Parts: sequence; structure tokens; C-alpha cells
Amino acid sequence: MESAKEIQQLKSRIKDLADRSYRQNRYTFTGFLGLGEQDQFWRMEREIQDCGFRLWGGYEQAERKVIRLGNPEILGYEEAFPIVCIQIAPLQAKFADELSHRDFLGALMNLGIERGTLGDIRVGKKEAYLYCLANMAEYICGHLDRVRHTSVKCVQVAESADIQKEEPREMVVQLSSPRIDACLARVYNRSRGEILEAFQSGKVYVDGRLCENNSRQLKGGETVNLRGQGKFLFTGEQRETRKGKLAVKIWIYQ
Repeated sequence: MESAKEIQQLKSRIKDLADRSYRQNRYTFTGFLGLGEQDQFWRMEREIQDCGFRLWGGYEQAERKVIRLGNPEILGYEEAFPIVCIQIAPLQAKFADELSHRDFLGALMNLGIERGTLGDIRVGKKEAYLYCLANMAEYICGHLDRVRHTSVKCVQVAESADIQKEEPREMVVQLSSPRIDACLARVYNRSRGEILEAFQSGKVYVDGRLCENNSRQLKGGETVNLRGQGKFLFTGEQRETRKGKLAVKIWIYQ
């Protein structure tokens, strides 16, 4: 978040959606929220807990997520998130550029699309898969025809059928204790000073919440995100080495 005004606007919008869901007895949805915005939501969780909510980004381990406000036990039904997936593929793969996440995002933003309508972009060797709000799918498929110098086509796909599951990489790190700063330093091969700076800059999140305590003890099942580097799942599975350290298994997502 960039300013106190933007933070307040976000909180007011979420509170209004929660009130509307409660009054009108229906589900309401936010747009896609980044990690900083999700952290602001968690800070106001108590204010809207009676409404009920769920976060989802279109697939497991998604970073950008939509919040659905409404309690299914009270409403008596479930409503799917208005999220669809679009495959962005080159017309001629043989002549396509090597495209990055930034290339795809830049091409989308050049269409005048608001960031809140776009979720994660998962980039493959040539193609990418974009999660977006359903009401934007037709516009994107009809207008996005080029990414950098590569001509592309956009087709809405079913996540379960058309996207290869994001496979994490297993890693075992040796730690004196499951402190988050020590784990981050080992996983991303950074000095403790660099990791401390990341905490001070607000770049470390645990399960979508900003983490400012660099000595926090990690628990099994928690997902840690270091902005600009990636994320990993701390499994909690550990054994003691002969030298008395902990050998801990984690799963790294690229």
C-alpha cells in the first residue's frame, strides 16, 4: 500500500462489502488483492468476522486473491468465485520471444486494465496462464494480441484440465531453531543482515500476513513469501542431526 489514504479506502470498501452481504443476504466479492492489501484485510478481521469470508486466487498457492464475503451456513448455499483462467500463447511458438512475467503484465496494463481485475500470471516456456475476474475475460481475449514483439492468442481454459500443476522443489535446510530469519537466509542464500533489511522493508509475509518479527518461530504448514524472491512451505517435518541442529524439510515454489 502506498499511503494512509489508500489503506483507509481499502478498509472502507471491504467494510461496505461486508455490510452489503449481511444486509442483502448474498455474497459480495472484492477484486484481486496483493499481499500488502491482504495484510490490511487481516488487520480488520475482527470487524467483519460475523459476516464470514474466504480468500481464493483461482488455484492453490496463489499470491493475489479475491475475498468472498458471506457465510455459507447462514446463506444456505455456495457461490463460486468470479475467477477465470486465460491461456496466452504465441501464434507461432517457433518464432516467439522468451517472455517474462513483466512482459505479460505490461501488455495487459497497456490495455488500460485495472490491476485489481488481474490475479496471478503463471509463466511457462512460451505461454502464460492469467487468472482474472470473469467480467474481464471477453475484453482480454478480444484485445490482447501482442506481448512485446510476439503475436499471441488468448483462450479461456479450465484450470484443472489445461494447466500443469505447480510442482514445488523439495529442500532440506539445517537450522539451530525454526526461526523465520534463519530459514529465509538458508533458503535464499542471503546474509542475516540482508534478511533483516527485508523485514524492515515490509517484504516478508506468512500466510498472507505481514511479518515484522524476524525471530518468529515457524510452524508446520505455514507459507512464507519473500517479495521479489519467491515463497516456500514450511512443512514442520524435521529431525536432529548428529551435531544437534534441526534438518527441516521445506517446499520451494518458483
